[in-house]
Amino acid sequence: MLQVIGIPDACDNLAPIPMECDAPFLPIKGELPRELNGTLYRNGANPQFASKTAHWFFGDGMLHAFKLENGRASYRNRWVRTPKWLAEHDAGRPLYGEFNMKLPDAPRSAPDDGNVANTNIVYHAGKLLALEEAHLPMEIEPGTLATRGYHDYGGALKGPFTAHPKIDPATGEMLFFGYNAAGPLKRTMSFGAIDAAGHVTRFEYFKAPYAAMVHDFIVTENYVLFPILPLTGSLWRAMRGKPPYAWDPGKGAYVGVMKRSGSTRDIRWFRGDACFVFHVMNAWEDGTRIVADVMQSEVAPLFPHPDGRRTDPDKGRARLCRWTFDLASNTSGFTRNYLDEISGEFPRIDERRAGLPSTHGWYACASPETPMLGMLTGLVHVDGQGTRRARYLLPAGDTIGEPVFVPRTPDAAEADGWLLTVIWRGCENRSDLAVFNAADIAAGPIALVQLGHRVPDGFHGNWVAR
Repeated sequence: MLQVIGIPDACDNLAPIPMECDAPFLPIKGELPRELNGTLYRNGANPQFASKTAHWFFGDGMLHAFKLENGRASYRNRWVRTPKWLAEHDAGRPLYGEFNMKLPDAPRSAPDDGNVANTNIVYHAGKLLALEEAHLPMEIEPGTLATRGYHDYGGALKGPFTAHPKIDPATGEMLFFGYNAAGPLKRTMSFGAIDAAGHVTRFEYFKAPYAAMVHDFIVTENYVLFPILPLTGSLWRAMRGKPPYAWDPGKGAYVGVMKRSGSTRDIRWFRGDACFVFHVMNAWEDGTRIVADVMQSEVAPLFPHPDGRRTDPDKGRARLCRWTFDLASNTSGFTRNYLDEISGEFPRIDERRAGLPSTHGWYACASPETPMLGMLTGLVHVDGQGTRRARYLLPAGDTIGEPVFVPRTPDAAEADGWLLTVIWRGCENRSDLAVFNAADIAAGPIALVQLGHRVPDGFHGNWVAR
């Protein structure tokens, strides 16, 4: 069965909160920059019906919106009202179990759709989209956070859509992929592009070397890379009561490289020893080489071996690692070099440098005494070589979420702006929205927007300027 994260006690910030609320005037410690005008949207798992055996990845999505305007701050949170959420809300009980499949006693009227839309929220072509990687995007009304329903781009989009699409900073084009594109636990994947006006301009399929959970991918100015890493999916296992997804290192690691102007038929596959990556910081081209900075671990955290045994949590710690692909060579291998010993997750950059050489990056880091995910306790700032520029650690008992960079102005220099992140104050059991000077995180937050309740440790979010 799945390796799970339980909810051990009230001092754990993975537990869901039971309410939706609005807070129009939040207290602020310090002073919010008056140039900071817009909304930070965050998404994360917040089960409508909690379970001590529920996997963190599969809870109902809850959106959290912090609106900042002229030095003031307000807050709103809402569940994403997916078909699953609506059916369970009407029934007043859980109708879906492991991997959000319908329970045997669920009424026949309950939809087969187990979408939870809980992983990311992005704004593109005038649409605010709540994403998870097994279904189509859910459109969200930006002000009220009301769920408008699935957005399939006029029927041009079909099947799963990644939670990590990449938006080209020069053209506004959004690239995306989907795994399990031909059905659950199958190796067929999709790839496509949506232009800045919101029209699907390409959509095609290809077969990966094997079926795998593919959470993120890599995009540069002229290339797309698909990491196929051995967190494998197996219908054979699932039908025999074994883990549908499991760490299977004997499969090795594959990375498919494709020209953006080319076709999926021309993918060139590079191979390496088993490793795992949930998230990519950035990637760029250096002559005939492609360089990608990723958060790499030795094994996939949070999932078991094929026989159900737990993986080693220490080997599941991710560290910043540089992958290099030499397109001019005749080899099918690629190099991997760790850049720091600090473990962490949720890497981000100044998105105006996405797919281009960048000289700044940030991620949430863990201390050696804490587990890999769910207990991130600080921030790290690195330069373009992955060398640590600064580190900020929280007081004991607090945890931190994904940092999001906001430029001071649209044409400000790289890293000239602020870093926004949500901090859980463990001793007070509530959360702050912290605002850092992005170039000097070691100095600590310049402002704290204080909530009276906590925001559970979640996944991803983005800033939308006013």
